[in-house]
Amino acid sequence: MAYVIAEPCIATCDTACVPVCPVECIHGPLPAGEIARIPEGERKTRLARLQLYIDPESCICCGACENECPVDAIFDEEELPAEWQHYREINARFFAQRG
Repeated sequence: MAYVIAEPCIATCDTACVPVCPVECIHGPLPAGEIARIPEGERKTRLARLQLYIDPESCICCGACENECPVDAIFDEEELPAEWQHYREINARFFAQRG
């Protein structure tokens, strides 16, 4: 089991979840520090179609990230809403492509 980041994260990429992860398994296409420096008013444009991802191989299912997410984008994969089931594969594919 793992946690999954879904649609509400797109174009938001709020990094509040990153520092609370004890195994550092939350990543994105940009480093968290770089994302955090983007002004709030520019995020929707500069982060369009981007999101953060949880590595399903490294996640220890502690739930710390879920509690920190201000946009409610993080779910235990067993509780992932039906309309966002495909985000399980999207998260896994992101890490498979990173190698």
